[in-house]
Amino acid sequence: MDRRNFLKYATLSGAGFTFAGCTGRKSNQQGEVSTTASPIAANEPLKVGFIYVGPVNDFGWTYAHDLGRRELQANLQDKVRTTFVENVSVGADAERVIRQLALDGNKLIFTTSFGFMNPTIKVAKDFPKVFFEHCTGYKRAVNVGTYLGRFEEPRYLTGMIAGKMTKSNIIGFVGAYPIPEVIRGIGAFTQGVRATNPKAQVRVIWVQSWFEPTKEREAAQALVNLGADILSQHTDSAAAIQLAEEKGIFAFGYNTDMSKFGTKAHLTSAINKWGKFYTEKALSVINGTWKSQDVWDGISQEMVDISPMNQVIPGDVQQLVNAKRDEFIKGAAHPFDGPVKDQQGVVRVPQGKVLDDKGQLAMDWYVEGVEGTLPKQKS
Repeated sequence: MDRRNFLKYATLSGAGFTFAGCTGRKSNQQGEVSTTASPIAANEPLKVGFIYVGPVNDFGWTYAHDLGRRELQANLQDKVRTTFVENVSVGADAERVIRQLALDGNKLIFTTSFGFMNPTIKVAKDFPKVFFEHCTGYKRAVNVGTYLGRFEEPRYLTGMIAGKMTKSNIIGFVGAYPIPEVIRGIGAFTQGVRATNPKAQVRVIWVQSWFEPTKEREAAQALVNLGADILSQHTDSAAAIQLAEEKGIFAFGYNTDMSKFGTKAHLTSAINKWGKFYTEKALSVINGTWKSQDVWDGISQEMVDISPMNQVIPGDVQQLVNAKRDEFIKGAAHPFDGPVKDQQGVVRVPQGKVLDDKGQLAMDWYVEGVEGTLPKQKS
């Protein structure tokens, strides 16, 4: 990390990098409950723990979070000490790992998968002086915040590219689980596709897994067999990119820049960028200003984006995508600007309206342009 960035974070952190622990709570004018904190162990590094659902080398969801952890460590250097536990299953195993991270002295713990929500809330009750941040969840507490990237923004942009680049007008999407987060991503992607090519259709195959390269490859192959000449995904491995490279078709990566897995096939990736957020949250603990919040940030806050576009994409298409990206940043456009119709042609979002956050978080329907039936989530 260069000196300029270090000084920026040092300035943000306040005098002396003092560390904080929860000593009470108070209500603000909006009635939200927040913690109050006091300095502790001023010369000791803040211990920050991370719990991951997959392996750090998946080059997808978990890898993106670990890049964020590394950025935090590089930004704050010896002012923090980070650790992580990978391949943690949901349920009792997650509760055990989160509890152990708290017992090990971590004062800030990031739990980075939806399935960690209930274990996080449970452990947080037993450790009121530890701060927890849960990714993609909706339950908060006095010492538990939630955070999420507006994945729908880069999804829409990749959809715009797909609509312009497809020749078969069939685009394949490998889905993980049929939960609102994934359904919303498919919807935003399809909205982008239809904005540039109303004739194109998106076909989805569900693998009921976040990270199983073999299943992901099989699903991608099945989509190719159905006529797809472009692939996208909401799964964690690069299997779909690799298959696209072999087949001579195009594909999009997800979570991180996956271009190295298919230099010809890869058009761009919808990427997550967690480092800035992790650094800011660590600084808020250091400064005693941490509070429980529901953070949902997009391209303008540098939490999500698209990776550099493949130069095979025509210049006018790149300009179109960059113009829409600028509109997202300025708040002049939204991936679910009305009118938005569902598969049956019913208007779910009227002209002049936007699908609000509550509607997005509960999304359980396909937008117009997605083929097939939405399956029920397996328990």
